[in-house]
Amino acid sequence: MADTLAPRAVIGVMTPAMNTVVQPELELLRPKGVTNQMQRFRLGGEAVSDDLPDEAAKLMDCAPSAIAVGLTTDAGPGGPDKLKARCEDIAQQVGVPVIGASQADYAGLRALGATRVGIVTPFNAEVDAVVKANTEDAGFEVVAIKGTEAPSLPAICETPLDDIRSVFAEVAASDCDVILQVGTALPVVAMIGALEATHGKPIVACNAAVYWQALRTVGITDPITGFGRLLESH
Repeated sequence: MADTLAPRAVIGVMTPAMNTVVQPELELLRPKGVTNQMQRFRLGGEAVSDDLPDEAAKLMDCAPSAIAVGLTTDAGPGGPDKLKARCEDIAQQVGVPVIGASQADYAGLRALGATRVGIVTPFNAEVDAVVKANTEDAGFEVVAIKGTEAPSLPAICETPLDDIRSVFAEVAASDCDVILQVGTALPVVAMIGALEATHGKPIVACNAAVYWQALRTVGITDPITGFGRLLESH
């Protein structure tokens, strides 16, 4: 029998323990007949998170159709590939698709036909250089990148919305064709529609992208309006 509150799908959502942004942002995007069920993990270790497999196994008790990992690893050299490998290993372990936000970002960029990308991050210039290299390794030309320069990972969740708007405006002024936002603790999802209307460029925000890919992976193709072209048209 189908889950009473989620007759279409249960989506498992995993996020770093200190991240207070992923859960409320993905709730904004939830289609009718779908519920999101949360599990948290701690970062650390050579494989992104030592406890991620155990926490994913616990999450499987609620029988999700797929797991969306609300984490981007673009800030470390080769980070997106490490997260992809980790997700693939866990998917084999638990028997459902496991989708990381970094790879979902790239899928979203490709869906929008992006070639020249501007990037918004929560990081400083030194870390942004690593993000740029990872994005270029994925096959995109990065023409602009700017961070909000949060002083710590927990502080990313506290970034003022006006600071985020300012960084988007700076990146949008470049000749990019799509804006990518990385860092799942940076609160952007509720702003996507307004930012796209202001700057006239589509936005791939990491939390929206990982949820978009999770839904599409389990066959839910509803247009989700108000949160940008990716969710509405792809």
